[in-house]
Amino acid sequence: MSLAEYQQRIENVLSQMADNSVAIIAAASEQTRSNDTEYPFRQDSDFFYLTGFNEPDAFLVLSKKSETSRYLFCRAKDKFAEIWNGRRAGPEQASQNLGLEQGFAIETFDAEVQQILNGVETIYWLQGKSKQVDKRIFNLVQQIRDQGKLSLPPYRMFDLRQIMHEMRLVKSNAELEIMQQAADISCKAHKRAMQRSQAGVMEYQLEADILHEFAQHGARFAAYNTIVAAGDNACILHYTENADRIEDGDLVLIDAGCELHGYAADITRTFPANGKFTPAQAKLYQLTLDAQLASMQYLKPGNTLKQATDVAVEVITKGLIKLGLLTGSLEQNLASEEGKPAAYRQFFMHGLGHWLGLDVHDVGLYKVAGQDRPLEAGMVLTVEPGIYVAQDAEVDEQWRGIGIRIEDNVIITQDGYQVITDAAPKTISEIEALMQGK
Repeated sequence: MSLAEYQQRIENVLSQMADNSVAIIAAASEQTRSNDTEYPFRQDSDFFYLTGFNEPDAFLVLSKKSETSRYLFCRAKDKFAEIWNGRRAGPEQASQNLGLEQGFAIETFDAEVQQILNGVETIYWLQGKSKQVDKRIFNLVQQIRDQGKLSLPPYRMFDLRQIMHEMRLVKSNAELEIMQQAADISCKAHKRAMQRSQAGVMEYQLEADILHEFAQHGARFAAYNTIVAAGDNACILHYTENADRIEDGDLVLIDAGCELHGYAADITRTFPANGKFTPAQAKLYQLTLDAQLASMQYLKPGNTLKQATDVAVEVITKGLIKLGLLTGSLEQNLASEEGKPAAYRQFFMHGLGHWLGLDVHDVGLYKVAGQDRPLEAGMVLTVEPGIYVAQDAEVDEQWRGIGIRIEDNVIITQDGYQVITDAAPKTISEIEALMQGK
């Protein structure tokens, strides 16, 4: 991402802030994993969106008074600490790298920001995201109040999400390029897992293949906990134990995507462990794929995700009735009574998709003024219908224990949509051909 892009994002935030206001955006802190070891550091998405700065314990402060000013507070240079824990940019170098007016050591944050806030009418921050940040900001405002009659603390407080998350929802060309790269890497990993699969392989071995493929292409981390679910484990939507042996005749559901430069891919493929779908597996798989393809035809500017969802639900419900997993009419199976979900939801219990970006379940409202949000060019979302038949489901035995999900990443374009994860095979013939080495 270019410096110009980060600077433009900051300018977009400033342009939407009220006059005589300040915005405070906090970086993430390192998190302890056990005793004196930490989880790998992952920057706060909102802070990263505006700065690209990947150090913990920092603040970006945007001031819009008579003139606009941009300040960075971060860890000071420390030779001893850097020997142990890695290099630090330091306030001066970091602020220069980001094109900001001034940098300060994080230790001076309270004193400096108290001065910046005095006389300001409005303060913005991501309210409720961090209790520590909330407390710190309230304390700063109170300290200004405590100075007496000459103090002028902010008296209006707004959640910065209203500005930032709307910005993040529509991606720039530079963001879309990175997301395509993340998708390409993730597709390679899914193909490798299909080719590696066979009876006797452990779920965690396929997970290892996936993570290795990510890292080999520069994506050191998965965007979320990888799901490798064989057999009826696939009926657990967020199964992450990945500890079972894959048996001959199992379907294997893999939900995995890498994170590249902060941006996530999110792909699910389901395939037969031995490379050949059984007749029952093929029927439910094709029904899931038909639902996905039909729903995608409604992905274009002006339409809504709900419209696409309704199409997928109708296709799946009709198909389950035809196959005998549901009884009654389409209308009966779609209807939900008070306190009781519609009948189809025992087999398709989640939504069709979600926004995708710096977060796997990315930010942005799905409804605006109580109405389903129209899609816009530049939005990115997943499309992931599924069918899950539990072992104890009251259906014919041939269907029990089958879990299927097919998930792609889709960009809304000016006149329709673009699937950026097509490189991962998903038709029955493509999957079987890849797995059988054809």
